[in-house]
Parts: sequence; structure tokens; C-alpha cells
Amino acid sequence: MQSMRGVKVIEFCNVAAGPFAGMLLADFGADVVKVERPDGGDSLRSWPPLTEGFSENFASLNRNKRSVALDMKQPQDLERARQLVLEADVVLENNRPGVMNRLGLGYEWCRENKPEIVYCSISAFGQDGPRAPEGGFDLTLQAISGIMGVTGENDSAPVKCGVPLTDFSTGLYAAMSVIAALRQAEKTGEGTHIDVSMLGSALAIAALQTSEYFGSGRDPRKLGSAHPRNAPYQAFQARDGHFAMAAGNDSLWRAVCRALDRPELAEDARFASTSLRAHNQSELKALLEEQFFGKTCAELLTLFRDAGVPCAPINTYSQALDDEQVKHMGWIRDITLPGGASARTFGSPLRFSGDAPAIYRDPPALGEHNDEIFAQLRDPTRAVS
Repeated sequence: MQSMRGVKVIEFCNVAAGPFAGMLLADFGADVVKVERPDGGDSLRSWPPLTEGFSENFASLNRNKRSVALDMKQPQDLERARQLVLEADVVLENNRPGVMNRLGLGYEWCRENKPEIVYCSISAFGQDGPRAPEGGFDLTLQAISGIMGVTGENDSAPVKCGVPLTDFSTGLYAAMSVIAALRQAEKTGEGTHIDVSMLGSALAIAALQTSEYFGSGRDPRKLGSAHPRNAPYQAFQARDGHFAMAAGNDSLWRAVCRALDRPELAEDARFASTSLRAHNQSELKALLEEQFFGKTCAELLTLFRDAGVPCAPINTYSQALDDEQVKHMGWIRDITLPGGASARTFGSPLRFSGDAPAIYRDPPALGEHNDEIFAQLRDPTRAVS
């Protein structure tokens, strides 16, 4: 799938949200040129694990890109950056609001010199407003957005989700918005400035939690692995560990009762509907686990799979990546790091008529493409006003 072939993106991004958005666009064939500082580049380059000195974290977010190293505080490098922008279709940046203006590469300059440019700014809180000057990381955005308020066991100390949700949801919103804005620019000849915030993205993906508050006036609460409106729908303890089972409707609940040979539970007034089971889920969990304690996780997973009830082991990442479905889909891909070391990465999870987006360019060394890209500029020495 190369639907964005011919689209050129200049990425002024660091760490996660912006680089992830750039990689998604690159996976679809866009020519993404990553502009980095000469003194170390994207700070993700220093994050372990390091293989022959190259960060595999960086590699996981920067495939299919080219890299140039520019110090935009130096006039010659600023002019090169401006030339790159004027030959591009998209600018993607995730600096604090105002930084790109101070560098001389803000949206107003870009619009004046190239009205059709699509300019996407990613920040913690948005480009204006009382919190706009503040920085943020995934931890602090999970905290302020309410995610940490519903994560973990009831009455436990605050914990964050183990996956950086706010970074990657923001990157997804950014990439989707860029594609939509490009269509508009193609039709009208007018670009736009896209303002994508981590706070807004984190609240947007919490639609079920915000609607619960709007509808009831009550804050959603921590439930561990349980669900506020479905049961049985959580992690359960078996004889040798825990597994997850989700009987999210009445027919699946009846399937659970049949599988366990417990017809009386299906007739119990406490569990007669989804909402009643959710309301009484502590009692329901205790009743089910009395029976689960006599079986292993493997035995229970087989039992519920045979009954058509969604269930799963609680995997480590090594176990998840070794799953038969992951192997079947071919999601784990081989890449070569700068210097020649072999590594693996998780490729695009998408398929288009059976084909996945290709990894056609390995993650770049810092400034690897300086000569190649600067030679392509129409006139790299001409100043742009």
C-alpha cells in the first residue's frame, strides 16, 4: 500500500507522538524527511536497548524515513530547512507552542510562502489556552486526563497504563488529520494548521468514561481489570495463575453457565441481566473463582474457547509476540540497523487486500541522508525571505 507515494513530509519531531505519526505516513509511502539536531538528534536515539550503539526504541518509530541533521540556529541550516519545507506537502512538528515561530519556521511563515502547506503541530495541551506553554509527557498526560484515575485496583496508589496511550493515540489522530487535510488541499489549493493535543486525544479515547460522567454526574472509578457495565468481564484466578474472560452479553453469559455445568447461575436473579451482573460482579467473581480454583488456566481457556466465550491468557510481551496469530499475520519484521546489525520490529498491523505496508527503508543513522537530500534541493544556497 503506497497510497501516499509522492507526498513529502518534513518531520521536526522528538521521542514518540510525532515520530509515530510520521512513521504511519511513511508506511503508506510518504517521503518522510526527519530533521534532527546534529548534537545527538532525536533524544529517543539514546534510549536502551542499544544494539551496537543504536537504539531499538528509536528504530521502532522511525522506519521508512530519511534523516538530515540541521542546527536551525545557524543561518545556513535554517535556510536549508526552509527550502525543505517549501518543497514539501506536510510539516509535522511536536515542539512546545512558539518554538517553531522563534526558529523562523512557524505556520504563518509557511502559509505565506506556500499557502497549500498542511502544517500539523502536536503538543501537550494545544497551541493556545492557559496550559499551552506547559510541557508534558505521557505520565503527566495520563494523570491530568483522568486515565490514571481509572487505572489500577480500587483504593490502590495511582498507576499509569503500562503502554504510553497518550503518545500513541495523539500520533494516530495526527496522521489521520494530515491525510484528511491533504485531500482538502488537493481540492482547494489551501492548506491548514492542524492543532493536535495529547490532552484532547487522551480525553477523546476515553469516550466511555466521559459519557459515563456526563450521563450520571459521577466520576468513573478504578475497577482493576473489571468493567463498569459488563460481567463476567475481567481477570480471574485459576489454580496456577490468572486468565481473562469476557462474557459481555446475555448469550455469552449463558454459554459460561453451560460450560461450567452451572445452570442455576443463569437463573439467579442477581445475574439476570448485563447490568445486574455488573452491579453484583464481586459476588459473581467469588462464585466463579470457587470453581476456577480447581482447574488450570489452560483447562479453563480450552473450556471457554470451545464454548465460544472470548478468553485469553495474560501474556508477557515475549509470549504475545510468540502467539500463533502474530506469526500467521507476519507482523514481526526483520530490519537492519545502521552499522549492519540485524534486529526485529513490529511492522504495520494493517492489510490492504491481503498485503501489509512494506518496510522499504531501514531506520536511519543521524544525518544519514544529508548529502542525498541537500543535493536534491533546487538551490540550497538561496535564502528564503
